[in-house]
Amino acid sequence: MAVYAIGDLHLSGAVDKPMEIFGAQWDDHWARISKDWAARVRDEDIVLLPGDISWAMNLEEAIIDIDSIGALPGQKVMIRGNHDYWWSTISKVRRQLPPAMYAIQNDSIVIGEYAICGTRGWNLPGTRGFDDQDRKIYLRELERLKLSLRQAAAGKRLIVMLHYPPFDEEGRPSDFAELIGQYGPKHVVYGHLHGESTRNAFEGLYKDTYYHLVSCDYLGCRLKHIE
Repeated sequence: MAVYAIGDLHLSGAVDKPMEIFGAQWDDHWARISKDWAARVRDEDIVLLPGDISWAMNLEEAIIDIDSIGALPGQKVMIRGNHDYWWSTISKVRRQLPPAMYAIQNDSIVIGEYAICGTRGWNLPGTRGFDDQDRKIYLRELERLKLSLRQAAAGKRLIVMLHYPPFDEEGRPSDFAELIGQYGPKHVVYGHLHGESTRNAFEGLYKDTYYHLVSCDYLGCRLKHIE
């Protein structure tokens, strides 16, 4: 069983939101991702999808994108990103998922030897425009991550998914990174960052955990092999 990750798919099967307007790196991005995915992933493998799945505005619109992902091989595990406006209650989302596709929210999932948990995260204190409302969301997301980590099965290889980066632009760890460090996962994958913002992204080892930025444009529209 192999583990792969790719985030920020930004699919738009039911809405008019072509990603090519953001640069040539997005040309035919889903066709390129799908080709790489189909060539490398087996049905028993795991593919982590840390948010920004679809530009759809409601669950009905998102189904075409969900089904496109579901048609590909592997066991797909996703969390919500900041642009996943279609994501309603977790029970409604899960009812629409095809076989071998899972959504995490305030909990975790065990697949084989792996326990996978996570949450969206949020902008970090000290970032431009961070206000009282941001702080409320930030603290709420920390609690959601804590719930997810506590629920993860002991004795499994722990992997954490975040959408927002858990380090600031100077590479300093946030409360998310410190909380994660208490549980000692093998890997953390995150997305959200694109273009110039990826230049200062933290990747590598922190407190015995490997951190990976897996935004699809950053990866050249190829899945990253985590382990």
